This record gives sequence, structure tokens and C-alpha cells, in this order.
Amino acid sequence: MSFGLEAVGLVRSFGGLRAVDDVSFQLEPGELLTVFGPNGAGKTTLLRMLGGVMRPNSGQVRVAGEPADVASRDWRHRVGIVSHQSLLYGQLTTTENLLFYGRLFGLRHLKTRIAERLESVGLSDRAHQPVRELSRGLKQRVALARALLHDPEVVLLDEPYTGLDPHASAVLREQLASLKDGRRTVVLVTHNLKQGLELADRVAIQVQGRFSSVTEAASLDLAGFERLYHATVEDPT
Repeated sequence: MSFGLEAVGLVRSFGGLRAVDDVSFQLEPGELLTVFGPNGAGKTTLLRMLGGVMRPNSGQVRVAGEPADVASRDWRHRVGIVSHQSLLYGQLTTTENLLFYGRLFGLRHLKTRIAERLESVGLSDRAHQPVRELSRGLKQRVALARALLHDPEVVLLDEPYTGLDPHASAVLREQLASLKDGRRTVVLVTHNLKQGLELADRVAIQVQGRFSSVTEAASLDLAGFERLYHATVEDPT
């Protein structure tokens, strides 16, 4: 059986520090894994390896059973990434940002693709507005549209709620929930226990580079998970 996304013994060290220490998991298409953990736990490093931005020192990433080939454009087309930094060009309009990205990926039918993506994130009316004029929440929705422009199989989300007010967070959460369409495999990193748990099929707590466990979200309630999280962070052993 091939999984939508599979990590096998991932290790990444910086000097003598193991930022990611023997992380393994398997996700089927349609599943969403939320990774929680304190600052410095290695969560962003893990996402960079899953997205092909960083090579592991050892271990392997597989998408639909195929090993990651970070040098391959075809493989990169299979992954979309959203970080807490939008990485958009402020002087360009929303549409121009997506055009730039789509041309880098050699995508066809860009006019149609862009219109569909902007509609999907509720930004059709902002298509010709410079990104610098948008709020933090709207920029994150543009970043999500960009990450989905090439219709990836795997979507990686690194602290997408950072800096958002409650309304913007709620709107973005609805957009992220729409990713659970049965086709995409999603990994979400967040500090927001409530929203991360609500979206997840499975949850992991990463501390000192390692996964303490991967648990079915349906078996957890928020209060119980909060206790588990704090106990795990305080005593990873």
C-alpha cells in the first residue's frame, strides 16, 4: 500500500543538535495531521524536509510511495507550502503574484486557474489590489491560493494563524478545513490547540526533535489534550 505522505526515520542535525530526531509517520490521502510542540522543537525543520526545501541527514520522504526528488520539478509540483510569512510581492497585485508563481511552475491555463483559486479563498474582489494594501489575514488567504495553484497532492502549513485576529483566524480555518477534500494529504503546524485539534484526523506532539506519539484526534477532547500536551512538553521522557 502506498500512502499519501510518508516520513521514514527523518533526521536533521545542525552541528551537534538534532533538530529532527528519527521522525516517522504515514498518512493516507485525505488525512490531516496536526503537529504541536514548543518553540525549538523542530517542527519547521520537519516541514522543510517534507516539502523538499531541506534534505534530511538520514531517512526518506515519500509521496504516493515515490521517494522525494528535490531536484525534480515534477516532484515539487506535488507539494504546496504555506508559512506564517506570506512571501508575496507587496507591489504586485493579487493576480500578478499568482501569475508570477504559475509561470515559474510552467502552469497552463493560468487565467482560469487563478480565477478559480481566488474564488475558492473568497478573494475574487481583490484580484487587482496590490498585496501591500491587504490585511494580514487576506495575505494568508492569497498565500493559500498560491500554494494550491498547481493543485498539489500534499499541503504543508507552518503556523498559518500567526498574527491573525480572531475573525481572520476563523475565516482562514474555514479555508483550511476545505483542504480535507479526500484527495490531499495535509500537515499543519500550529500552537493553537483548539483549532489544530478541530481540523485534525491525527495529532502529534513534537518535543526535542522527536514525536512523542501520533494519536487519532477523534479519541481526544480539548481539555484532556491540553493536559497531555503540557505534561509531554514538561517531561518529554
